[in-house]
This record gives sequence, C-alpha cells and structure tokens, in this order.
Amino acid sequence: MLHPISFCIPEEKIATISPHKTKTLSSSLPGKVGIRAYIFNDEDDYYADYQKSVFAITCKKAGWDCMRHYEIIANWCIPCFTDIEQCPINTMSHLPKQLIIRGNALYENLKDKSPNEYTTDNNDEYSYLINELVSYAKGSLTTSKMAQYVLDASNCIDAKRILYLSGDTSPDYLRCLLLHGFKRILGNECHDYPKIAHMYIDANTSIKHDRQNLYGKGFTYSRLLEDDLHNNSLDESIENDIIHNKYDVVIYGSYHRGMPYYKLVNKHFSPSKIILFCGEDLHSCNYSTFVEKGHHVFVREQ
Repeated sequence: MLHPISFCIPEEKIATISPHKTKTLSSSLPGKVGIRAYIFNDEDDYYADYQKSVFAITCKKAGWDCMRHYEIIANWCIPCFTDIEQCPINTMSHLPKQLIIRGNALYENLKDKSPNEYTTDNNDEYSYLINELVSYAKGSLTTSKMAQYVLDASNCIDAKRILYLSGDTSPDYLRCLLLHGFKRILGNECHDYPKIAHMYIDANTSIKHDRQNLYGKGFTYSRLLEDDLHNNSLDESIENDIIHNKYDVVIYGSYHRGMPYYKLVNKHFSPSKIILFCGEDLHSCNYSTFVEKGHHVFVREQ
C-alpha cells in the first residue's frame, strides 16, 4: 500500500522540437550551487535559456526531487545532476537515472567547449541522450501519465469520479501537478475541494503579474486549467456526496497539510479507495499509520 512517486510536468510544457543550441551551460543554477539561481521573472525566458543550452546544472536541495529536473528535460536540455548516484532507490524512482548519469559523463567531456567547437547534431551520444530523455518524459513523466500511475498502482483503474481534497490551497507541487493530471484524464469528474484557484485560468487576472506572488513564481504548474473544469455546484454538496458515494476514489493531495472530512470519508469509503500523497522535501512521516488502515500512500522523498 506504500508507493514511490515523483514530480511530473504538464505535457503542454514539453517543447515540441529540438531547439538550436548556442551555449554549453544554462545560465540558471540551483541556489545551492551558485548565485545565478532564480534569475528569470518570466517563464518563457526561463524555458528559452534551457532551450539554448546543451546542459543545465541541477542537484539535491532540501529533497532530491525538484521541478528543475523536469523543466530541464522538457526543454531539450540534458541535466547535469550532482551526486545522483547517491539518491535512494525509492526516491525519484520515475526519473531515468541511468540516462542522467550518462549525461553527467558527457558534460565532463564537453564542459570546456562551446557548441561552436562541435556540432551537437553529429554527436551520437548527445543525440541519443536528448532524444531518449524527451521521449521518456513524454511517455512517463507527464502529469497525466503520473496520475494514471496512481490509479494503476492503487488498483483503481476503473475510477470515473474522483474527489480531490486539500486542507491548504496554497501551492504544493505534487498536489498541484497531480490535480492537473487527473483533470486531463477525467475533466471536471475530478472535483477539487476547496478549489485550487491558482491552477485555473482567470480571464480577469493579469496572469504574469498574478503568478509572481506564487511559490516558484508559478512557473510550470499554475494557471493551466480552464475554469469550466471545476463544477462549482459540487462545492455545495460535498458532505452529502461523500455519504452517498458519489465518487469512486477520494484523494488527499497532501495529508501533511490537512485532511478535511477524513472521519466522514473513512466511514463511507473502503480504505483502499482512499489515496494519500506526501510531497514534502523533509518530513517525519506517519505513513505507516495510514498504510495499516488500508489506504494507498504515495511518498515522494523516501
């Protein structure tokens, strides 16, 4: 009942074609590595820097898993991942670690050169790695693929209606990304309560200005869902719908950040139809308690 899980990326954020490379290393560095972290205020500029670069540095920060890994790959850039060999087997279990290790070796061979000194199109190892990484991302690392993995691992493959509960609606990468994935699979038959407002496109809001106040400036995860993907009328009948089993599965996007209606849900749903996520970097996790109750628990940093 205990499962590994990783971050993921919306499919629409994966660049459609391999861009032209003009520099060896991205300008953006993790805060743990250098002072050039978080230098972009615009998501398009942030992505463009990766798209122009052959490699980008990434590393373990508070936790091993990080949105940066996925953003690098999605923009046809090879992550150079410090100490990835030390990552626990059940952490970042969905990332293609062996391909990234090969990318580290290629970076060591090319880091003192510029794209002007070699043609990446004729570099067999580069071409192989970048195409494999992007292909793998499309097949395994999108939000919809990760949401489907959750249903498959929980033996809930026939679920048609999901209640997605949150105790705190502030940004939480794992909760937000998987909500996006379930919405892509089920539309508004996946009902988020309370509504995660920053996930939805608001025609009355200046998107770029509004996103600056979100965690990570809202890059990659926010303002992606059309507003009609949330059925407002269902907000009024939550308790009654739980009592009458309107939903096939109940998911808690973060059991660390609150579990509304848990007693009621536990009374009216089979334990195996209650799914819990832990997306924390650092935690003293009580997942064994929930596993013993018969719930499926997905933990990002094990």
